[in-house]
Amino acid sequence: MRAIIIGGSIGGLFTAHYLRKLGWEVDVYERVGEELAGRGAGIMTHPELMAAMLGIGLDPGEEVGVPIHLRKTVDASGALVGSLPMEQVATAWGRVYRILRAAFPDASYHHGIGLDQVLENTGSVKVRLSDGSTQSADLLVGADGIRSTVRGVVSPQAKPEYAGYIAWRGLVEEGDFSPAAREAIFEQFVFCLPPGEQMLAYPVAGKGDVTLPGRRRYNFVWYRPVDEHIELPGMLTDAGGRQFEMNIPPPLIRPELVARMRADAEQLLSPALAEMVHKAEPAFFQPIYDLTVDHMAAGRALITGDAAFVARPHCGMGVTKAAGDAVALAAALTRHGSDVDAALRAYDAERVPYGHAVVNHARHLGAYMQAQQKSAEERAMAERYRTPEAVMRETAVPFYP
Repeated sequence: MRAIIIGGSIGGLFTAHYLRKLGWEVDVYERVGEELAGRGAGIMTHPELMAAMLGIGLDPGEEVGVPIHLRKTVDASGALVGSLPMEQVATAWGRVYRILRAAFPDASYHHGIGLDQVLENTGSVKVRLSDGSTQSADLLVGADGIRSTVRGVVSPQAKPEYAGYIAWRGLVEEGDFSPAAREAIFEQFVFCLPPGEQMLAYPVAGKGDVTLPGRRRYNFVWYRPVDEHIELPGMLTDAGGRQFEMNIPPPLIRPELVARMRADAEQLLSPALAEMVHKAEPAFFQPIYDLTVDHMAAGRALITGDAAFVARPHCGMGVTKAAGDAVALAAALTRHGSDVDAALRAYDAERVPYGHAVVNHARHLGAYMQAQQKSAEERAMAERYRTPEAVMRETAVPFYP
């Protein structure tokens, strides 16, 4: 049996590894023409993610990330508002990617090639790729993220919906902190809750996946409401007047937007968090979207990870959800043997309800940051998750529907 996987990020690699474990021939096509390991976003290592890695014989080891023992919330003065003991390990996206990529054969991973068209999708699949070649397989997997081309075949009506706010992000080297700021926040998972906003920050491994004290980094995510029609189009426009549709490449974000965000940090965040925001290079933002689908499989094509469901980052489930999709697909194929169509129906029946549950949970966690609450339920959830205690308890923790 042969599979074509469109998208060579973490979700695509998890699926590729699990299919190879079952004896499938797998080729991965990644439209980006270079390795993706340079991404530095921080992620939390939930137990399901670790189990998925162990399931394909990849032991992430004790140094997969930075242990965190305590969560705390501070106000704009830096005073402690609340705390919550919680044992977690924070790592970087690139660390997980590198482990998966290093174990996958180079000959089966193809850079700079994407999907142009699905030509057949009944009993088998035939596709035309962006290099002009035509490929046939028993299975097509779309692991190509929020802009998925495969989703157009599986669930064509599904479209990303803007959530009403953005996330400013950045990383700061541990050695760049002042002694006072490092002492105030570095070892903890820290929250600050300006009115209608949320800042969270935590330590992750440094360059080269180093976790030694003094060589780590600190990752932050600052959620801020931005009106979709009044403010967002301008923020997605570069200095030359070119407007981007859903996201803008970080190097093209206008400097005045970053300067304005940093000036706001002085007024709204604790001194240590404001220092971190000022020292992050680069600092960039991402609009927050929701995406749901009614189906994750159609014919011999399926979608996985963010190609199917995009949940707001509050629950920290993006990578774990993609890993779970791969595990579920492998389990369905094992149960149904040579009946691939029955396996895909079982995969769809299991993972679609799970994806909806994760997205709904993330919506509840982010409801109070939306510029306008759309329903009585959202207003009720906004109040429920507005307190420091709820934010610390529910953010970036394992989620079991």
